Order: sequence, then structure tokens, then C-alpha cells
Amino acid sequence: MEQAKTLKFRKSIPRFYIADLLAGLSIALVAIPQSMAYAELAGMPAYTGLYAVAFASIAAAFFVSSPYLQTGPVATTSLLTLGVLSHLAAPGTAEFLKLAALLALLVGIIRILVGVLKLGRIAYLMSQPVLMGFTTAAALLIFSSQIPTFLGIAAPGNGIFARALFALLHPSQWHWDAIGLALLSMLIIYIAKRLHPLFPGILVAVLLGIAVTFIFPYSSAVLGEIPSGIPAIDLKPPLEATTNLLLGALVIAFVGFAEAASISRTYATQDRSRWSADREFISQGVANVAAGLFGGFPVGGSFSRSSVSRLAGTKTRWSGFIAGLLVLAFLPFTFLLANLPKAVLAAIVIMAVLNLIKVRELIRLRNYSITQAYIAWITFGLSLILSPRIDIALLIGISLAVAHHLRREQKVVMDVWEYGEALHVKPKGVLWFGSSANVEEQINDALALHKDVKRLEFHLGGVGRVDLSAALMLKRLKEDAEQAGLEVEFSGIPPMARSWVERIWED
Repeated sequence: MEQAKTLKFRKSIPRFYIADLLAGLSIALVAIPQSMAYAELAGMPAYTGLYAVAFASIAAAFFVSSPYLQTGPVATTSLLTLGVLSHLAAPGTAEFLKLAALLALLVGIIRILVGVLKLGRIAYLMSQPVLMGFTTAAALLIFSSQIPTFLGIAAPGNGIFARALFALLHPSQWHWDAIGLALLSMLIIYIAKRLHPLFPGILVAVLLGIAVTFIFPYSSAVLGEIPSGIPAIDLKPPLEATTNLLLGALVIAFVGFAEAASISRTYATQDRSRWSADREFISQGVANVAAGLFGGFPVGGSFSRSSVSRLAGTKTRWSGFIAGLLVLAFLPFTFLLANLPKAVLAAIVIMAVLNLIKVRELIRLRNYSITQAYIAWITFGLSLILSPRIDIALLIGISLAVAHHLRREQKVVMDVWEYGEALHVKPKGVLWFGSSANVEEQINDALALHKDVKRLEFHLGGVGRVDLSAALMLKRLKEDAEQAGLEVEFSGIPPMARSWVERIWED
């Protein structure tokens, strides 16, 4: 009888809760060391990564659209954070930490506004060549930034490449225990992925690193003392610095969302389920606000932790909530990580970004569009040259992509032919304020070449869209042609524009 009751009780427990609990545990085991590594990349103390992933994961779970998306520190957003803040304060200082928290709040507010205003489709407008050039350059920068730590050297200098070059050119200062441990950590992470995606290779590398410092003499850098316990909420951010951070916050808010959008869209397509960019913007915004209030820094959607979430059998969005709670539960025990070698964290970061270095794909772009390839290459080059201010390089790349698009859309292909006493013109493209002058010029040239025609016929079936400026231009052409004694006829007006275009012409 008691056994029957036990079985009945077990059947009454929803199975997805068990799956989410196991998935949350798997995510937390990856998130703890990974978030500390990305915190150091952002110029923050390693422990702030724990704050960021814990509170961001818990907050995002209430709003997230994709059940698999896991939020917290990620490589590209961490590097952008360093770039935005490095010219305002020295990394690791109290001022830097306050600015990072404020930056997270601004990123969060921007994303929430985008979601609430239902502008989430902005996530689809980022040029892929620009993103490819930027991501590859960012991955190379992240890789280079870890070289001194990998070699066990405290390299001087301000630039990422300068410090990496110094480390490489001074082999006499290399710490072979750090190099050996970093290489071993990379090997463990690599083998773990080959064995099974859920095998906690990162956790094994961390435990091994701590064990090594206890068993053997270790001369290189370790994390050192880590504050334990839950941080106090900060309700007094340095708001006077808002104007200095706003542009960087906008860049992080939109570019940093690209990874989260890509993850969510991919899994939604595979599962044939719905996904809302607006809702995801809100979830990522709330996550950043939570991270900022509790001493963190800007966060985003993590591809590696989201993959773990999916493979672990996540059923609902609460796996991220459970992962965040588990990280919070670990905070009183952070002293256990005091002897963790920083070389292990460097290995974790390097292994995370190796797949993002896509130089071959960048070169291959020339086979598709030489102009787009140039834009990608310029973005790539500027990101390396202007580092750590890669936010400026990205803005330049986006501007080039937009300028190229506008230049291309300014010119409309026009088919012109004379039949009988009528001149037929058929524009192909988009009629908007940028292309109106080109269209008007081509029609005037055609009329100058065909002076004997008595009728002008516009065929607008090849036009994708007609905006107000173009409609007024066509109205003006119609009136001018009629004053010159020509009959004017329009056909094929796009359905989207027919009602209000006709109202303009009848006015």
C-alpha cells in the first residue's frame, strides 16, 4: 500500500521539473568558472562574474522567450565593456566597477524599451559581413588578451597587442607551470567536448587547477581572496557618467543581442516553436538591470551555456532560474576558489573563442560581393587597430554598410521604350526620397530623346515600394507632362501604396 502511494506521488510530480533541475545544475557547473573568466576579460574582478550570471539568470527566466537561452557574461560583450570603459577608468578600480554597473543598467533600459515598443525586429537588420568582420576581430583580440596570463606574465602596457607582444618576446619570464596547466586545461576541455557535450570539462579543469596549487608549488597568479556572500544592491549609480556611456550602451544593447537572437531563432526553428524578439529584448534588458544593480556588468545570451541547456533536456525557462539560484547558493563558498590559477581561466576563454575566428570565411566573401567583402575587411581591420575601442570600429562598419545600401538604392533601373505614340517607362526597385531624383532625371532624359510622343505611360509593377517623396515626385512629373500636352497614365501601383498615392494625386 505504501509503495503504491509512493509511485502515485512520483507520478504526480511533473517530469519537466526534474529535467529543469538537472539542466540547471549542468548550466551552473559551466557558468561558475566561465563567468569568472569573462569578468577578467571585461577588466572586472573575477567574482563579479558570479554576481552577473546569478542575478541575470534569475531575472531573465521570468521573461525569456526561448526556454534554452541562458543569460550571463559572454566573451564579445565583455570585450565591448572593456572597450567602452577603459578610457574612463582603470580596469579593476572601484570607479571602473561602478561605471560597469551603470553601463549594464543603461544596456538593460535600452533593451527593455526596444522590447516594450515592439521594435525587436531591429535584431534582424545587422549586416552579416559587418558582424563577421567584427566577431572575428573580437575573437582574435580576446585570444591575444589571454596570452600574458597563459604564459604567466604580468605584461606592462595599455594595448592588448602590446601586452601580448611583450609576453611573447620575453620567454625568460614565462612561467612553465602556468603554461603547462593552461595547456592541460585546454586539452581537458577539448576531450570533454569530444566525449560528450554535457561532460563538465571546464569544471574538471578548475578542480585540477586548484588541486595543483595545493599539491605542488605554483609560482604564477591565482585568483586570491574572493568576497563571499550576496552583494548589497546599489541604488546610487554614478548617473553623471551617463552621457559618456550612452553610445557604448547602445552598441552593446544591439550588437550584444545578436548572439541571443541567433541562439533563440535557431532553436525555435529546430523545435518548430514560436519565438518573440520583442520578448527576448525585454528578458535580456531585465537581466542587465539585475546584473547592474548587484555589482555586475553587461551580459548577454551565451551560446555554450544555451547548448548545455538544450542537451541537458531543458523543458521550460526555469532551468535558467535554477542555475542562477545554484550560483547564488555557491557565493558563501567562493573562498574555495582563492587558489584557482588564472591560467586556467585564460584557457577557458581561449577555448570559448577559437570557433569564432573565421578568417577563411572573411576571405571567401569576395566570391559573393567584393563591396561587402571590403566592408567586412575594413570592420575587421579597424577593430584590431582601434582596440580596445572596438565599439567605434563597429559603428564605422555599420555606417559603411548603411551607406553602401543607400547608395545602391539611390539608383533605380529604368526600362524605357516607345510604342506607337506612347513612351513607356518601367522603373524597377524602391521609389523613395533617396531615389526620387534619379528617377526624375531618367524620365526627363527619356522625354528629351522621344520628343514626338503624345502619351506617357508609367508601369509601376516592378516597384517594391513608393514613399511620400516619390509619390509627390510622380505627381509633379504628371502635372509637368500634362502641361506639355502629354496624356499621362499609371498602372501597376503597389497595393501597399495604392490608396494614399491615389489620394495625393487627386488632391
